[in-house]
Amino acid sequence: MSKAKKQRKKTSLSPSRVIKPDSAAVKPASTLDIIQNRRSIRKFKTDIPTDADIENILEAARWAPSGLNNQPWRFLVIQDKAIKGGLAQFTKYKTIIKEAPVLIAVCMDITESYNRDKDLMAIGACIQNMLLDAYALGLGTCWLGEILNRKEEVSGFLKLSKDLLSLR
Repeated sequence: MSKAKKQRKKTSLSPSRVIKPDSAAVKPASTLDIIQNRRSIRKFKTDIPTDADIENILEAARWAPSGLNNQPWRFLVIQDKAIKGGLAQFTKYKTIIKEAPVLIAVCMDITESYNRDKDLMAIGACIQNMLLDAYALGLGTCWLGEILNRKEEVSGFLKLSKDLLSLR
Protein backbone atom coordinates (compact mmCIF):
# COMPACT_ATOMS: atom_id res chain seq x y z
CA MET A 1 0.00 0.00 0.00
CA SER A 2 1.36 3.42 -0.94
CA LYS A 3 2.36 5.97 1.67
CA ALA A 4 -0.46 8.31 0.61
CA LYS A 5 -3.05 5.55 1.02
CA LYS A 6 -1.73 4.66 4.46
CA GLN A 7 -1.72 8.31 5.50
CA ARG A 8 -5.23 8.86 4.14
CA LYS A 9 -6.62 5.75 5.80
CA LYS A 10 -5.15 6.51 9.22
CA THR A 11 -6.63 10.01 9.27
CA SER A 12 -10.08 9.99 10.78
CA LEU A 13 -12.60 12.45 12.02
CA SER A 14 -13.29 10.90 15.37
CA PRO A 15 -15.44 13.01 17.70
CA SER A 16 -12.36 14.10 19.63
CA ARG A 17 -10.86 15.59 16.44
CA VAL A 18 -13.91 17.53 15.28
CA ILE A 19 -13.44 21.21 16.00
CA LYS A 20 -16.67 22.86 17.03
CA PRO A 21 -16.93 26.53 16.11
CA ASP A 22 -17.13 29.03 18.94
CA SER A 23 -20.59 30.60 18.95
CA ALA A 24 -19.00 34.06 18.95
CA ALA A 25 -16.83 33.21 15.95
CA VAL A 26 -17.73 34.13 12.38
CA LYS A 27 -19.75 31.39 10.73
CA PRO A 28 -17.52 29.50 8.29
CA ALA A 29 -18.54 29.49 4.65
CA SER A 30 -20.67 26.58 3.60
CA THR A 31 -19.38 24.15 1.02
CA LEU A 32 -21.94 25.47 -1.44
CA ASP A 33 -20.73 29.06 -0.82
CA ILE A 34 -17.18 27.97 -1.59
CA ILE A 35 -18.26 26.14 -4.77
CA GLN A 36 -20.36 29.08 -5.98
CA ASN A 37 -17.78 31.79 -5.23
CA ARG A 38 -14.53 30.17 -6.43
CA ARG A 39 -13.29 31.67 -9.67
CA SER A 40 -10.37 31.06 -11.99
CA ILE A 41 -7.72 33.66 -11.23
CA ARG A 42 -5.27 34.62 -13.94
CA LYS A 43 -3.37 37.45 -12.24
CA PHE A 44 -1.63 36.51 -9.04
CA LYS A 45 -0.19 38.35 -6.08
CA THR A 46 3.54 38.00 -5.62
CA ASP A 47 3.05 36.43 -2.18
CA ILE A 48 4.20 32.83 -2.10
CA PRO A 49 1.80 30.41 -0.41
CA THR A 50 3.24 28.86 2.72
CA ASP A 51 4.45 25.28 2.76
CA ALA A 52 1.59 24.57 5.18
CA ASP A 53 -0.95 25.93 2.67
CA ILE A 54 0.54 23.82 -0.13
CA GLU A 55 0.47 20.72 2.07
CA ASN A 56 -3.14 21.49 3.01
CA ILE A 57 -4.10 21.72 -0.67
CA LEU A 58 -2.35 18.44 -1.45
CA GLU A 59 -4.07 16.78 1.52
CA ALA A 60 -7.46 17.94 0.21
CA ALA A 61 -6.53 16.47 -3.18
CA ARG A 62 -5.64 13.11 -1.65
CA TRP A 63 -9.12 12.86 -0.11
CA ALA A 64 -10.83 12.82 -3.50
CA PRO A 65 -12.76 9.66 -4.28
CA SER A 66 -11.16 7.13 -6.61
CA GLY A 67 -12.31 3.72 -7.78
CA LEU A 68 -10.94 0.97 -5.55
CA ASN A 69 -9.23 3.80 -3.62
CA ASN A 70 -6.36 3.49 -6.11
CA GLN A 71 -5.51 7.21 -5.89
CA PRO A 72 -3.85 7.35 -9.33
CA TRP A 73 -2.71 10.97 -8.99
CA ARG A 74 0.82 12.21 -8.41
CA PHE A 75 1.81 15.83 -7.84
CA LEU A 76 4.78 17.98 -8.75
CA VAL A 77 4.99 21.28 -6.87
CA ILE A 78 6.89 23.73 -9.05
CA GLN A 79 8.20 27.08 -7.80
CA ASP A 80 11.44 27.38 -9.77
CA LYS A 81 11.23 30.27 -12.27
CA ALA A 82 13.34 28.47 -14.87
CA ILE A 83 11.09 25.40 -14.81
CA LYS A 84 7.96 27.58 -14.96
CA GLY A 85 9.48 29.45 -17.90
CA GLY A 86 10.22 26.18 -19.66
CA LEU A 87 6.69 24.89 -19.09
CA ALA A 88 5.24 28.14 -20.37
CA GLN A 89 6.57 27.39 -23.86
CA PHE A 90 4.04 24.55 -24.19
CA THR A 91 0.88 26.65 -23.86
CA LYS A 92 -0.71 29.83 -25.11
CA TYR A 93 -1.32 30.67 -21.42
CA LYS A 94 2.39 31.26 -20.81
CA THR A 95 1.83 34.43 -18.78
CA ILE A 96 -0.31 32.58 -16.22
CA ILE A 97 2.34 29.88 -15.81
CA LYS A 98 5.21 32.34 -15.52
CA GLU A 99 3.45 34.63 -13.04
CA ALA A 100 1.85 32.05 -10.74
CA PRO A 101 3.99 31.78 -7.59
CA VAL A 102 3.39 28.01 -7.42
CA LEU A 103 2.31 25.41 -9.98
CA ILE A 104 1.02 21.99 -9.07
CA ALA A 105 1.30 19.60 -11.97
CA VAL A 106 -1.08 16.66 -11.63
CA CYS A 107 -0.07 13.41 -13.27
CA MET A 108 -1.68 9.99 -13.56
CA ASP A 109 0.37 7.04 -12.31
CA ILE A 110 -0.51 4.34 -14.82
CA THR A 111 0.90 1.64 -12.51
CA GLU A 112 -1.97 2.48 -10.12
CA SER A 113 -4.59 2.76 -12.86
CA TYR A 114 -7.24 0.10 -13.28
CA ASN A 115 -9.63 1.94 -15.63
CA ARG A 116 -8.42 5.02 -17.50
CA ASP A 117 -11.85 6.66 -17.80
CA LYS A 118 -12.64 6.21 -14.11
CA ASP A 119 -9.16 7.32 -13.10
CA LEU A 120 -9.46 10.50 -15.17
CA MET A 121 -12.74 11.27 -13.41
CA ALA A 122 -11.05 10.67 -10.04
CA ILE A 123 -8.23 13.01 -11.01
CA GLY A 124 -10.82 15.65 -11.96
CA ALA A 125 -12.32 15.30 -8.48
CA CYS A 126 -8.82 15.54 -7.02
CA ILE A 127 -8.14 18.78 -8.87
CA GLN A 128 -11.53 20.18 -7.87
CA ASN A 129 -10.70 19.48 -4.22
CA MET A 130 -7.44 21.39 -4.69
CA LEU A 131 -9.20 24.39 -6.22
CA LEU A 132 -11.85 24.54 -3.52
CA ASP A 133 -9.36 24.16 -0.68
CA ALA A 134 -7.09 26.84 -2.14
CA TYR A 135 -10.08 29.19 -2.38
CA ALA A 136 -11.02 28.44 1.24
CA LEU A 137 -7.43 29.35 2.19
CA GLY A 138 -7.74 32.67 0.34
CA LEU A 139 -5.56 31.61 -2.60
CA GLY A 140 -6.34 32.09 -6.27
CA THR A 141 -6.10 29.22 -8.75
CA CYS A 142 -6.57 28.48 -12.42
CA TRP A 143 -6.96 24.98 -13.87
CA LEU A 144 -5.14 24.90 -17.20
CA GLY A 145 -6.15 22.07 -19.49
CA GLU A 146 -4.95 23.47 -22.82
CA ILE A 147 -1.38 22.39 -22.03
CA LEU A 148 -2.55 18.78 -22.41
CA ASN A 149 -2.42 19.32 -26.16
CA ARG A 150 1.36 18.92 -25.75
CA LYS A 151 1.43 16.47 -22.85
CA GLU A 152 4.18 14.29 -24.35
CA GLU A 153 6.47 17.31 -24.66
CA VAL A 154 5.54 18.46 -21.14
CA SER A 155 6.31 14.99 -19.78
CA GLY A 156 9.69 15.06 -21.52
CA PHE A 157 10.49 18.53 -20.22
CA LEU A 158 9.60 17.54 -16.65
CA LYS A 159 11.54 14.28 -17.09
CA LEU A 160 8.58 12.22 -15.89
CA SER A 161 8.99 8.47 -15.74
CA LYS A 162 7.11 6.50 -18.39
CA ASP A 163 4.68 5.43 -15.65
CA LEU A 164 3.48 9.02 -15.13
CA LEU A 165 1.25 10.74 -17.63
CA SER A 166 1.21 14.50 -17.57
CA LEU A 167 -2.24 15.83 -16.73
CA ARG A 168 -3.18 19.28 -15.67
